Amino acid sequence: VRSCEMKIQFARVWIPDPEEVWKSAELLKDYKPGDKVLLLRLEEGKDLEYHLDPKTKELPHLRNPDILVGENDLTALSYLHEPAVLHNLRVRFIDSKLIYTYCGIVLVAINPYEQLPIYGEDIINAYSGQNMGDMDPHIFAVAEEAYKQMARDERNQSIIVSGESGAGKTVSAKYAMRYFATVSGSASEANVEEKVLASNPIMESIGNAKTTRNDNSSRFGKYIEIGFDKRYRIIGANMRTYLLEKSRVVFQAEEERNYHIFYQLCASAKSPEFQMLQLGNANYFNYTKQGGSPVIEGVDDAKEMAHTRQACTLLGISESYQMGIFRILAGILHLGNVGFTSRDSDSCTIPPKHEALTIFCELMGVDYEEMCHWLCHRKLATATETYIKPISKLQATNARDALAKHIYAKLFNWIVDHVNRVLHSAVKQHSFIGVLDIYGFETFEINSFEQFCINYANEKLQQQFNMHVFKLEQEEYMKEQIPWTLIDFYDNQPCINLIESKLGILDLLDEECKMPKGTDDTWAQKLYNTHLNKCALFEKPRLSNKAFIIQHFADKVEYQCEGFLEKNKDTVFEEQIKVLKSSKFKMIPELFQDDEKAISPTSATSSGRILLTRVPTKPTKGRPGQAAKEHRKTVGHQFRNSLHLLMETLNATTPHYVRCIKPNDFKFPFTFDEKRAVQQLRACGVLETIRISAAGFPSRWTYQEFFSRYRVLMKQKDVLNDRMQTCKNVLEKLILDKDKYQFGKTKIFFRAGQVAYLEKLRTDKLRAACIWIQKTIRGWLLRKKYLRMRKAAITVQRYVRGYQARCYATFLRRTKAATIIQKYWHMYVACRMYKIRRAATIVLQSYLRGYLARNRYRKILREHKVVIIQKWVRGWLAQKQYKRSMHAIIYLQCCFRRMMAKRELKKLKIEARSVERYKKLHIGMENKIMQLQRKVDEQNKEYKCLMEKLANLEGVYNTETEKLRSDLDRLQLSEEEAKVATKRVLSLQEEIAKLRKDLEQTHSEKKSIEESADRYRQETEQLVSNLKEENTLLKQEKETLNHLIVEQAKEMTETMEKKLTEETKQLELDLNDERLRYQNLLNEFSRLEERYDDLREEMTLMVNVPKLEHKRTDSTHSSNESEYTFSSEFAETEDTPSRTEEPSEKKVPLDMSLFLKLQKRVTELEQEKQLLQDELDCKEEQVLRSKAKEEERPQIRGAELEYESLKRQELESENKKLKNELNELRKALSEKGTPEVTAPGAPAYQVLMDQLTSVSEELDVRKEEVLILRSQLVSQKEAIQPKTVKNTMTDSIILLEDVQKMKDKGEIAQAYIGLKETNRLLESQLQSQKRSHDNEAEALRGEIQSLKEENNRQQQLLAQNLQLPPEARIEASLQHEITRLTNENLYFEELYADDPKKYQSYRISLYKRMIDLMEQLEKQDKTVRKLKKQLKVFAKKIGELEVGQVENISPGQIIDEPIRPVNIPRKEKDFQGMLEYKKEDEQKLVKNLILGNTPRGVAVNLIPGLPAYILFMCVRHADYLNDDQKVRSLLTSTINSIKKVLKKRGDDFETVSFWLSNTCRFLHCLKQYSGEEGFMKYNTSRQNEHCLTNFDLAEYRQVLSDLAIQIYQQLVRVLENILQPMIVSGMLEHETIQGMSGVKPTGLRKRTSSIADEGAYTLDSIIQQLSSFHSVMCQHGMDPELIKQVIKQMFYIVGAVTLNNLLLRKDVCSWSKGMQIRYNVSQLEEWLRDKNLMNSGAKETLEPLIQAAQLLQVKKKTDEDAEAICSMCSALTTLQIVKVLFLYTPVHEFEERVSASFIRTIQMRLRDRKDSPQLLMDAKHTFPVTFPFNPSSLALETIQIPASLGLGFISRV
Repeated sequence: VRSCEMKIQFARVWIPDPEEVWKSAELLKDYKPGDKVLLLRLEEGKDLEYHLDPKTKELPHLRNPDILVGENDLTALSYLHEPAVLHNLRVRFIDSKLIYTYCGIVLVAINPYEQLPIYGEDIINAYSGQNMGDMDPHIFAVAEEAYKQMARDERNQSIIVSGESGAGKTVSAKYAMRYFATVSGSASEANVEEKVLASNPIMESIGNAKTTRNDNSSRFGKYIEIGFDKRYRIIGANMRTYLLEKSRVVFQAEEERNYHIFYQLCASAKSPEFQMLQLGNANYFNYTKQGGSPVIEGVDDAKEMAHTRQACTLLGISESYQMGIFRILAGILHLGNVGFTSRDSDSCTIPPKHEALTIFCELMGVDYEEMCHWLCHRKLATATETYIKPISKLQATNARDALAKHIYAKLFNWIVDHVNRVLHSAVKQHSFIGVLDIYGFETFEINSFEQFCINYANEKLQQQFNMHVFKLEQEEYMKEQIPWTLIDFYDNQPCINLIESKLGILDLLDEECKMPKGTDDTWAQKLYNTHLNKCALFEKPRLSNKAFIIQHFADKVEYQCEGFLEKNKDTVFEEQIKVLKSSKFKMIPELFQDDEKAISPTSATSSGRILLTRVPTKPTKGRPGQAAKEHRKTVGHQFRNSLHLLMETLNATTPHYVRCIKPNDFKFPFTFDEKRAVQQLRACGVLETIRISAAGFPSRWTYQEFFSRYRVLMKQKDVLNDRMQTCKNVLEKLILDKDKYQFGKTKIFFRAGQVAYLEKLRTDKLRAACIWIQKTIRGWLLRKKYLRMRKAAITVQRYVRGYQARCYATFLRRTKAATIIQKYWHMYVACRMYKIRRAATIVLQSYLRGYLARNRYRKILREHKVVIIQKWVRGWLAQKQYKRSMHAIIYLQCCFRRMMAKRELKKLKIEARSVERYKKLHIGMENKIMQLQRKVDEQNKEYKCLMEKLANLEGVYNTETEKLRSDLDRLQLSEEEAKVATKRVLSLQEEIAKLRKDLEQTHSEKKSIEESADRYRQETEQLVSNLKEENTLLKQEKETLNHLIVEQAKEMTETMEKKLTEETKQLELDLNDERLRYQNLLNEFSRLEERYDDLREEMTLMVNVPKLEHKRTDSTHSSNESEYTFSSEFAETEDTPSRTEEPSEKKVPLDMSLFLKLQKRVTELEQEKQLLQDELDCKEEQVLRSKAKEEERPQIRGAELEYESLKRQELESENKKLKNELNELRKALSEKGTPEVTAPGAPAYQVLMDQLTSVSEELDVRKEEVLILRSQLVSQKEAIQPKTVKNTMTDSIILLEDVQKMKDKGEIAQAYIGLKETNRLLESQLQSQKRSHDNEAEALRGEIQSLKEENNRQQQLLAQNLQLPPEARIEASLQHEITRLTNENLYFEELYADDPKKYQSYRISLYKRMIDLMEQLEKQDKTVRKLKKQLKVFAKKIGELEVGQVENISPGQIIDEPIRPVNIPRKEKDFQGMLEYKKEDEQKLVKNLILGNTPRGVAVNLIPGLPAYILFMCVRHADYLNDDQKVRSLLTSTINSIKKVLKKRGDDFETVSFWLSNTCRFLHCLKQYSGEEGFMKYNTSRQNEHCLTNFDLAEYRQVLSDLAIQIYQQLVRVLENILQPMIVSGMLEHETIQGMSGVKPTGLRKRTSSIADEGAYTLDSIIQQLSSFHSVMCQHGMDPELIKQVIKQMFYIVGAVTLNNLLLRKDVCSWSKGMQIRYNVSQLEEWLRDKNLMNSGAKETLEPLIQAAQLLQVKKKTDEDAEAICSMCSALTTLQIVKVLFLYTPVHEFEERVSASFIRTIQMRLRDRKDSPQLLMDAKHTFPVTFPFNPSSLALETIQIPASLGLGFISRV
């Protein structure tokens, strides 16, 4: 290596580090030979001095260029050494999240301790069929390589998975098996995989345990052989186990556990079924408490026990056997608690009625005394006698433990045997792929016998691995024909010899075991004496005499000798085994059967290999001493034999290696511990692979790749046409040491470091070129700038000097002139100065005087104006003061008067209120006062009267004194009465005084009331003001609430509109999903039907059943198909004689598997039915919740219900057909089968009949459930849509079903009345139609009669014209036409005499007609002239032929006969667009039109869709004849024939496209001429006359639609198969823009560059293929909308496959590749524009690919870049974006990798995005297809049938 040349300043190197193992540093000073110290600077910026080793003087390892870091293959690195490997793995694991890396032929898998989305079925499909170097490293790539080599080389394969405990070995093996199960395509592969995976829980429970490094460590190895048949489909599997760690049963180290099953039993001890086992806590038993850690954190042993029992059930272990297993395991636990008591040093006893032993004997079903005796004694046999000898307590304990281990090992083997029996297949195995799950190299603080055996096995495997790597290297060199030089690699044969050779460690161990008093110490001494100082690989520890050290290939390991002999002996006394064999428990003797009987039939392969764990105990027959000899075989001897068998198996296969690495001991996700990783890399052989590769030529380039990469290092004269010679010439100049490279046939081989040296030269050359370019450009720029500045300076100087010269000359002239002018100037100046001063003085005076005058005038004027202003201001002020005073006085007066008025008013109000108050309060008193006043008035009147009387009396008294004296007494009495009245008046006055007092009191009360009223008023006013304020606030709140209500109403309206829009979109999506599901169901049904047809043919041949006359068809899926019998066979097949063949028993298992697949398909259909029923329930709830919305969209809902109804009918018909087929097969097997196969006792017959019965029962159940769903749909449709009465072929059936459903007599009566009314209505309509028909018929008869007369007249005229010469004939015809037009004109003039407007329109139409006739006449003249020219040519040729014929004719043969032209008039027939054929010609019609038709000829020569038109015209004629049988038979035969053609030529794109086009056209014809108004509006009146009159073929339209869907899906499959090989090569690999993509160094797992591959597909190939597809579809007349859907599907396939490969290939994730992809996509878009298909939606399907290409090109550094990426990549999922960023790989030096922090930023920004968890796009996804109605403008009566179709037996009608 050019290490010295590369050790220059700034070179990067690796130096050892105790923490990080290796650290990167940079040289600060050039290295010179002889330097002892290197000046380095670490990456963190620290400087240090690195001292070289004075002995070796080895320089530090050089670091690879950044462009090589992160390679898929470690062998692609230029510098191959430990730090480079470690750094590459770390970068891929931490930065790129890639857990797989190639290292030559080894796949290095690092456990991420996190679930990754890279194991789905889409990933499996992506890796299937790919070469191992084409995609990124993956376990699936290794599995695919093994599968491919098995099929290609006819050689068995092996996948060797190794690694430490917890590194992921079992998971890797499981994924490899899953890959085989998926890609093999077997009918039972899923069952095999499920069974193998179901064995994992029980195998883990009995074979896994907790260790210090792993909570679920596998303590045994297994080798699973997956068997394949000749078609390379999985047929079975076989598991072989070895090296079970039996010592763990009786001993566990600190912090470790026994096998999981024991703790699971203890955790489930309280379960009722486990009460008999008498178990308890795990700490109670000696075998489970030694480790002191009985519980694993986060693991529930009770739940794990349930999983174990479930796995046992899946594996077919019955409950009785399960309890037997648990009894044995519980017995082992109780056996461990058996204690011994020493009698003396040589004997011991067991206490009487020992509880643990009693329970053990009960569980095992053995005698207590016998077992107790043989646990404390042993039998010694000599040549003459047999002795029974007691044993010591220690020996008894060891014997007890050996017995427990032996029982457990036998139980383990029994379970393995049972798993093999379940996975066994009776079909002969053709080949197999073995998966070896083996633990890697182990080294602990204390290493014992188990670690010794494990490391011994790893030594053997490492030797095999080294030899295989060496062999591959040799084959590569020989293939390329380069000189072969021996590569020195580490050979561990000395270490293997140390272990297994004669007098090796195992040999000495076995010899010591044979010694009566051999111990571990004596064995150690023998080892020291034999190997110490004699073998360099064997050492002795300094501080121990009971240990030894072996230098393994990975590391030195110190083994403790203690326990080696005991573990190697594994002594089991035969007497104890005999006691167990005599057990009453049947399972115990079964465990201890002889080896030959114990071995499962599946445990031996064809070569006779047996299970590696079989330990022979006793043969069936043999010598008496043979049993003892077999028992004396040690564990080491058995393991050595097992290992030899394993190596033989591996050597007989092609191995593939998977090395699992445990990145850290704490199970942290994506955490890389460099120390642990290096330790495992050294142990698993990866570094040895690197060393072997580095010793040879690890870097390999093709000549074209080398030329493309290092073209910059070549001169133009070095470039030759021969690339090989060019590369040779250049390398001889660049690398002088010819040993550093070799030239092969196709590649150049470089030693390690040479690629880095070439990269350095290339970088230096590019840097030098860049510097030279910069120098030249900068010099050119500066030179250009200098010349420009110099030119500018010269120009400026010229102009400046000229200007200076002109200035000097001017100066001289001015000086001379100045001397002359000065004298005159001085005088002039003096005179002028005087005049100026005088004028200035005058001006100043004038201005000054004017200024003073103006100032004086302004002052006078200002004073005058001031006086005026003062006058007006003072007047204004006085007026203002006066007005203010007057206003104030008036205001005061008003206020005072108002105050007085208010007071007066207040008094008046008070008085008024007081009187009123008084009146109110004393209304009754007033009345009394009035009465009293009235009385007082009366009394006053009386008093006046009395006074008058008194006056009269006084007068009379004076006159008549005497008379008055007599009346004195009476007057005194009156006076007394007056006095009484006066008293009464006084009393009244007193009462008035009282009333006044009351009035005053009332006034006081009134005042108090007024005061309270004032207070009340004030409070009221305050309250009113408060209420007004509250009212104002309430109004504001009301306005706010109204505003909020309006806004909420708007929001609710918008929300409802959005919800309505979303619901509409969701309904559309649901409808598309339903359509897609339905189409997928149709696709699966067609596939199942084809498979079933093949099955019937095979069964017919197998069971010797003659062919049936009628076969099942799938012509229709309607509800009435079961009431008719359809025939799908042609006439020729009915006449075919029956053939008989001998049955083949080998095909019976295949048929059984196919029927199992049928049963599985029925189950899937049942699940599909259940999903449909759930969706139906959901839609019913939606109908109940939103009837209003449903009223707005009744058509959509009706369409969905019709769609679901048809789907149910499809399922129902499928069930019926499957049931009929199964019944036919059952009948064929039972009646026509041969006795050998169909005998009632035959296993094949029994299994097949069971499967048929179960399938039949499932079909019956599904039929009932589908009928229920259908009834629900019918009821729902009746509730939503009104019923329509139609004349269909199923009316009678539906009516009969409805009558049967009507159980109530009232309903029947109402139905009868309704039918009578309907009949009356129909009769009235029929009569009216009959009358109108009669009238129309009479009118038509009259027209026909007139037309006949006109026709006869025209024929007569034509006959007369034909007899005339041509000139006269033309004149006669013109004369006739003129006469006819004249008559017609006269007729219309008479007709329209009363209506001039109609006559005018008639004249206009007549003129138009004349113009058309004149144009036609001109065309006819041109045609006549052309025909005359052709006639002359033909006449000339005929004349030449006649001359030749006349010469050959004799004169006697010539007869002169008069020839008179005969006119034969031909009647023109009016065709109705129908074709008539006979019933017996139907099969011939179908055969010639469909089966025997080739689309290429038809598409080119005939009109598109001609077969569809012909078939429909035949259907029209059958409809015209009202022959329903003929219609049904023709449609059924047509559908079956199309299916047959597609089955026969289904891989031909033209055939599939042709029949898809014709099927759609046939479907459109059935719609166009159905008579429905929705379709008739697109027709012409003539086309509407051709509508069907008798039958409604709507159900057959659905059948044809289903057929079209199936054909479309088949077309998509054909397209996919054609495009699939082109996509990756054309879109990703081919350089459309030459020179854009760079070529990087590649390793052993490399893909061939497309640069040199001239036969690879290009983008032009894809575009040409797309154009070919498009032109074929257009030629076939396919509907434009359907073409758009096909193009959209094709573009989706292109985009999905390209993106999936991009996501799985690190080598194409670069900036330049993004440019290539975008250019390719632009070319595809240009193709869409050229074909006018931009609106097809095809461009949108490429959006994920476009965004991925943009993601490769955008800047990826800052947060703004992250935001732009998140907004840009809307069509990509989060996983895809992150995956592309992880895979982004720089190809050129100026590119940079994406930092981990930037990727975390992207993940944080996208964490809320809800998208699919799948990484890859579903490339198999098919968009749901629709067939929009596309009516044809072609008239049926104009269609001509070409003779090439061979349809002469049909006639036009």
